[in-house]
Amino acid sequence: MADKKITLSVFTADVGGFVGHTSSHPEVLDVARETLASLGKGRIRDFQVLRCGDDLSLVLTHSMGVDDRGIHGLVWDTFLACREVAEELKLYGSSRGMLDDFTGNVRCLGPGSAEMEFVERTSEPVLIFLANKTSVGAWNFPLYKIFADPFNTAGLISDPAMLAGFTFRVLDLKEGRAIDLSTPEELHVLLALIGSTSRYVVTSVARRTDGEVAAVVSSEKYDVHAGRVGASSEPALIARCQSGFPAVGEVMEAFSFPWLVSGWMRYSHIGPVMPVPFYEANSARFDGPPRVISAGYQLSDARLIGPHDMFDDPSFDETRKTANQAAGYLRRQGPFQPHRLPLEEIQYSSMPIILNKVKERFKKI
Repeated sequence: MADKKITLSVFTADVGGFVGHTSSHPEVLDVARETLASLGKGRIRDFQVLRCGDDLSLVLTHSMGVDDRGIHGLVWDTFLACREVAEELKLYGSSRGMLDDFTGNVRCLGPGSAEMEFVERTSEPVLIFLANKTSVGAWNFPLYKIFADPFNTAGLISDPAMLAGFTFRVLDLKEGRAIDLSTPEELHVLLALIGSTSRYVVTSVARRTDGEVAAVVSSEKYDVHAGRVGASSEPALIARCQSGFPAVGEVMEAFSFPWLVSGWMRYSHIGPVMPVPFYEANSARFDGPPRVISAGYQLSDARLIGPHDMFDDPSFDETRKTANQAAGYLRRQGPFQPHRLPLEEIQYSSMPIILNKVKERFKKI
C-alpha cells in the first residue's frame, strides 16, 4: 500500500426513523451490514455501519476512486434493502429520504456522499463526523476553526507543514459554481462567504503546499430530478489528522462550542449543535437539538481500525450543557424568527398552503 491510493467513502441516508425522527431501528442497521457483506465481496476493502439519530451512514474503503458507479450502485442497493425493512416496520418517513430510480450516482437521489482518495501514510488517523437535524452549511464554522484559526489549531503557527495554510473550496448553492480560497491571505473573503451558510458551503479543504486532501463534506442541499425536487440528506464530514494536518485534539477542539445551525424541527429552525457519544445520538426534544457524533479510525491497509467514540469524553460535558441552555432559550422564541427560519429557507412547512388560503384577503394599501 506504500504508493497505492485508497478511497474512503461515507454515505448517509434517511430510510426511516424510530420512533418518529428520534433514532434508527436495529433491524435496519443489521440489514445494512448483511447487504454490504454479501454484495460488497470483491468490491470493497472494509466497511462499517453507523447512525446518528434517524440517519443511516455507511463507511467504506475501496480502491475504485471517487464517484465510482459500481460503489454508488452497491450503496444504493443497500439503502433500498434498508428502506424495505423500514417500510415493513412502518418506520417514519421511510419514503422521503430517497428518490426511486438509480442514475449512476447517489448524489442526485437524496443520499449524501463524502469521498476522498489518498495514499495511506505510515499512520493515518481519520475522524468522521455525522450530524442529525442539521442542514447544508453546518460544517462551515468548525472547518474554519480547524484549518484557519490559530486560536483553535496551534499547529497553524507551529507546524512547518501547515504554515503555508490551506485551500478551501466553496460552493455557491444558488449559482452552482465553486471558488477556491487560500488562507491565510484570503481569510476575510472566506469568512464573508461562508458566514452565509444557506448559500455558500465549504465542500473540501486541501493543504496548499502539495494539494493533499485534508477534509471533504457531503454538501448536497437538494437536487432536481425528473422535474421535481429530490430528497436531501444531512451532511457528513471526513477529516484527516496529524503529520502535516491538524492534530486529532485540534480537530476535536473545534466542537467545544455549540455553534448554531439551521435544521432541528422540520428543518425549519435554528438550534445549537450538541456533540454527543454514539448512545446519546437520539434527537427527542423538539426533534433535537441538532446532534453530532465523531467516529475515530486508524486506517491500516484500507482496514477501518475502530471506531473510537470521540465524544464519549467528559471534557465535552460543559459544551453539552451550554447547548441545552441555548436550546431552551431559543425554544422560548416559539414560531418567531430568528428561531424559526425565514420563509424562503423553510424545507418542510405548510406555510405556502396557509398563505394561499388567505391571499385573497390581502388588500392593497
